[in-house]
Amino acid sequence: MNLLKALATISSLTLVSRVLAFARDVLIARIFGAGMATDAFFVAFKLPNLLRRLFAEGAFSQAFVPIFGEFKSRRSQDDTKLLVDHVVTLMAIILFIVTLIGVIAAPILVYISAPGFVQEPEKFTLTVQLLRITAPYIFFISLVAVAAGILNSYNKFWVPAAAPILLNICFICGALWLAPYCDPPIMALAWAVFVAGVVQLAFQVPFLKKIGMLPRWRLDLKDPGVWRIIKLMGPAVFGVSIAQISLIINTIFASFLAVGSVSWLYYADRLMEFPSGMLGVALGTILLPSLSKHYADNSPDEYSRLLDWGLRLTFMFTLPAALALGMIAVPLLSTFFQHGEFAIRDVLMTREALLGYSIGLVGIILVKILAPGFYARQDIKTPVKIAVLTLIVTQAMNALFIGWLQHAGLALSIGLAACFNSAILYHFLRKRGIYRPEPGWAAYFAKLFIALFALGVTLWFGMGSEQHWLNTHGWSRIIHLAWLVLLGVVVYFTVLWMLGFRLKDFSKRTKN
Repeated sequence: MNLLKALATISSLTLVSRVLAFARDVLIARIFGAGMATDAFFVAFKLPNLLRRLFAEGAFSQAFVPIFGEFKSRRSQDDTKLLVDHVVTLMAIILFIVTLIGVIAAPILVYISAPGFVQEPEKFTLTVQLLRITAPYIFFISLVAVAAGILNSYNKFWVPAAAPILLNICFICGALWLAPYCDPPIMALAWAVFVAGVVQLAFQVPFLKKIGMLPRWRLDLKDPGVWRIIKLMGPAVFGVSIAQISLIINTIFASFLAVGSVSWLYYADRLMEFPSGMLGVALGTILLPSLSKHYADNSPDEYSRLLDWGLRLTFMFTLPAALALGMIAVPLLSTFFQHGEFAIRDVLMTREALLGYSIGLVGIILVKILAPGFYARQDIKTPVKIAVLTLIVTQAMNALFIGWLQHAGLALSIGLAACFNSAILYHFLRKRGIYRPEPGWAAYFAKLFIALFALGVTLWFGMGSEQHWLNTHGWSRIIHLAWLVLLGVVVYFTVLWMLGFRLKDFSKRTKN
């Protein structure tokens, strides 16, 4: 399998999803603005979304994929299918109970996650109502994540990568056509989340059936494979999802700040997740099953070379993305979101949060690349210890920054903590001999920084004044941003090409 081709496929589908996500966020900003209703919805959506990332896509995937890969490589098809049946049955039961608790205990969950809302009874009540509709998303999307882990192990990467597109389509349909029929209109977004969970799960069923891995209802609590996964899952919750825990804590802090703070952080996070999803999630998706196979096959050299390949791609694409997000934050935010109820002040406040996130973008993506280096080896303890320490560091920085930077300080603490997390992960990968850098890193970075300098100069002179972007409207702003981004991309990669970079140098193959 050509990993670069697989990466291009996932990134392309992620790009489509992110473009639709921007369309949905533009609609939400235009129709609902940044106020009480959107604050309530973003909290109600963040809770099930957090659990999805925390348990399903986070701890479960990192625990399940390595063991599933081991069964696939060393056991029979029947044994592998039996593991899937037992795991999915047990998980479905647990998820149903968790969902039921989410619906019943919605007021308590909102009180814990956004205690500042208690001071505004109308906002608190609305958030509870929205959460009771979005809570079942936990059940459906967690099963979607299970299906994704299975399909990725069979190199069917495009199917899970396409599923988020359906979520954004449901959001857009809800905002455009359902909102006028809901009271209050923001309820339409909650129902869109519910429907999206069902649709995404249904989409993956035929592909599971095709590879012979469609789960059957079979519960066996004595299955040793199931207990190995459960044993890995517990501590992996912290190791994989520390950023998500920090985000929910940031929501608690933001609920006490100025009205709109939750929404400003949300919109900044959406822009930051564009490169994070296209590269970080895509690379992590490819690396985990491939690394797991190399570990099962006892190939430490290939294991190290695969990590090296992932790191080189990460720096080549993430550094220019971080630079661009910081430099052209106002052009991006004004073009995408400054419509209707989303005013100039919202652009400027969101810009402050985006700058904080952009400083740590490299670290945020590196965590997604380095953590699989441990989880593919079924090593949970090391990332957990690092994650707990990172959480402590994050909250210390929150206390330090929030007083004078307000919501932007919360974003900055997330970014800097991610850099800290990735640095410690890298240190232990090197110390234990798991990763041994290939020759040529110094020259590689030198060439990257020359290209970054050229990119920065291009963006600086091509952008013009921020006031121009805030006062311009319509197609002139869209066209300006389009050619500015295109020019930046062309300049950056042209300089790299002149310095000797070639696409074939990054081609990477691995056995199925």
